[in-house]
Amino acid sequence: MAVISSGGVCVGGALYSVPAQAQGATIRAINVQGNKRVEPETVRSYLQFSVGSPYDPAKVDGSIKALFATGLFSDVRIDRSGADVIVTIVENPVINQVAFEGNSEIDTETLRNEVQLKPRSVFTRARVQADVQRVLDVYRRQGRYAATVEPKIIELEQDRVNLVFEINEGAATKVKGIHFVGNKAFSDSQLRDVVSTTEKGWFDFLKGTAVYDPDRMSLDRELLRQYYLKNGYADVQVTAANAELDRDGSGFFITYSIEEGEQYEFGGSNIESTVASIDPSKFKGDVLTDEGDTYNAQLIDKSVEKLTLAVSQDGYAFARVRPQAVPDPVTRKIALNYVIEEGPRVYIERINVTGNTRTKDYVIRREFKVAEGDAYNPLMVDQAKKRLTNLGLFKAVEVKRRPGSAQDRVVLDVELVEQSTGELSFGAGYSTAEGVIGDVSITERNLMGNGQFLRLQLSGSLERLQVNLSFTEPRFLDRNLAAGFDLFHKEVDQTSQSGFESRRTGGSLRLGFPLSEKLWMQTAYTASRDQIFNVSDYASQAIRQAEGTSYTSLVGTTLTYDLRNDPKNPTKGLWFQTGADFAGLGGDVQYISLAAEARGYYPITDNITFVARAVGGSISGWGGQDIRLIDLFFKGGETVRGFDRAGYGPRDLNTGDALGGQYYWATTAEVRFPIPFVPDDLGISGAVFADAGSLWGASINGVPQGCSAGDTSQVCLADSSKIRSSVGASLMWASPVGPIRMDFAKVLTKESYDDEQFFRFGAATKF
Repeated sequence: MAVISSGGVCVGGALYSVPAQAQGATIRAINVQGNKRVEPETVRSYLQFSVGSPYDPAKVDGSIKALFATGLFSDVRIDRSGADVIVTIVENPVINQVAFEGNSEIDTETLRNEVQLKPRSVFTRARVQADVQRVLDVYRRQGRYAATVEPKIIELEQDRVNLVFEINEGAATKVKGIHFVGNKAFSDSQLRDVVSTTEKGWFDFLKGTAVYDPDRMSLDRELLRQYYLKNGYADVQVTAANAELDRDGSGFFITYSIEEGEQYEFGGSNIESTVASIDPSKFKGDVLTDEGDTYNAQLIDKSVEKLTLAVSQDGYAFARVRPQAVPDPVTRKIALNYVIEEGPRVYIERINVTGNTRTKDYVIRREFKVAEGDAYNPLMVDQAKKRLTNLGLFKAVEVKRRPGSAQDRVVLDVELVEQSTGELSFGAGYSTAEGVIGDVSITERNLMGNGQFLRLQLSGSLERLQVNLSFTEPRFLDRNLAAGFDLFHKEVDQTSQSGFESRRTGGSLRLGFPLSEKLWMQTAYTASRDQIFNVSDYASQAIRQAEGTSYTSLVGTTLTYDLRNDPKNPTKGLWFQTGADFAGLGGDVQYISLAAEARGYYPITDNITFVARAVGGSISGWGGQDIRLIDLFFKGGETVRGFDRAGYGPRDLNTGDALGGQYYWATTAEVRFPIPFVPDDLGISGAVFADAGSLWGASINGVPQGCSAGDTSQVCLADSSKIRSSVGASLMWASPVGPIRMDFAKVLTKESYDDEQFFRFGAATKF
């Protein structure tokens, strides 16, 4: 506290009067006392009076405030002694060391970089309190709102102190619930799949998405908006996002308020040009917004980008494409007019990339369709920003424009905030087919900063062991090609179904690329070593003859067409996949295998969805070769519920072993619905279904046949293409440990030798 012994100055709440004749007296000398490190002249330089000037209480008051404002002093006094002025100061100590205790979740270096007080800086209580708040802010960004920080001072000799921040980190403040208000088109569970924040669960200690983060809430609002825009809701607004801490302070409840509006379809599309030399009709093939399709804002952006690129390649580098939407509330259609116009002639002088401490520059720059010296087009830069965001490598992406060295030059500053791209996940569960199942995987989505994907996965059960190593380069040769390889080893114990064990070890090279916005093609070459071993002495003669080792060399192609509204939890749309494998480019086996699958989703109401599925496949030898047992199809409850694993299809009646088939098909019709009177928050739903299918065409040429009970030297072949069918009901639960499904099925048609299974249960989790 500062006290002035003379002058009419109020300091520290006390008023001191000064005789009138003394107030204007001339100052003869200014003496500084109490200083140890600070020079007297330094102190005098902050005074608002000097030797020879009249004594003025107002200037004395201003001088005290100026000295305190330096932060160098903990106390200041200015007294009169006759014609002399005595300035008495108490210097703030110097910090010798800044330490942190109790921090385990956040490393010391991070905290040290955050606080402003450093060794050899001057200690002040105001600065300490400011640093306490900075440390608390760091913990709150990590979701630890219960953290406390207590600063402690250890006094040393020579007016020095050690500053210690004692930290009680507390528990992470997690998200207990995520709720939505106003959503009718999509259920709460569907929208929870859209947002990046997740609810608190049993195994969320290995991920940070269940920890409350205000920045992530802003991202989630945008994700929700984009999801609705993608699915036809052009007028959607996410009007509010609120986070409320519960009474005991242990968790947050997040609520998003949504105004959906009506769902629209695309109306007609037209292209116009304000540039006389551009023929709009040339670019109609670049428009992706087809009349009658559900409105999708992403397709508008992609159409604008394709048109801009096409016009640019046609010689109009500065042309811009501006979409004009014309909604019709009556028909609920949005017509689109794409206007091509001339933009200003501006060139990109330089592209600066900052914030990528790990990710290499070329991974970022290849997402730009423009480079230094090219024409500047705001749309193409904006699209590059979206592509960078979609990589999933960065928390934040900003592309800022500033003037270059000339009027027609701009500099682009790409500012990035990287995020963790490594993931360690565990899985555990139980199924009636395999018993206890589990998997462990290590994934890196930005391998050595190259933007490459690498995963090592180990999975298995009491009947299966599988190891996979996958690598993918998403931009092979700097093109829109995904190239990679897979190494695999798989062992399956089929003793209970067919009396043998199998082992397959090998690798594949693959290349995938889009044929259109919704159509994807992948080709692959696979080489493997295949074994059938540990054949039971009581196994079928067909299985015993198949025992041994062979080598496979094949080329395969897969086409995937995806029209679903949501790949995770679809309620509307279609999905098709077909593939063909050709074996015989070397190796011991020669066959052609074909497979196809189609799924359809139709919303009966907002909460009830009809799902249809059809699958089929065939495998045939060529060059006079038969199909090996290990390459045949084995089908059961995974295609027609009500049957055991490998429960239907060709079988040796002498031993009861499943022999597999060359041809199969299966269909499913299912209606999914919420359970009445059960809160949506629990994530429980039900379904009723009807399944049908068949498997036939055993490959046992050259194997002796005969039906003598117990005679394992011959095969008593039962092989029928008769339809197997079933009906049943399912109970599904999106539990904290992952999706759980229970199927109860009644077989309607079957063969006498088929194996049934009334109840089928499966559960798994990833965290």
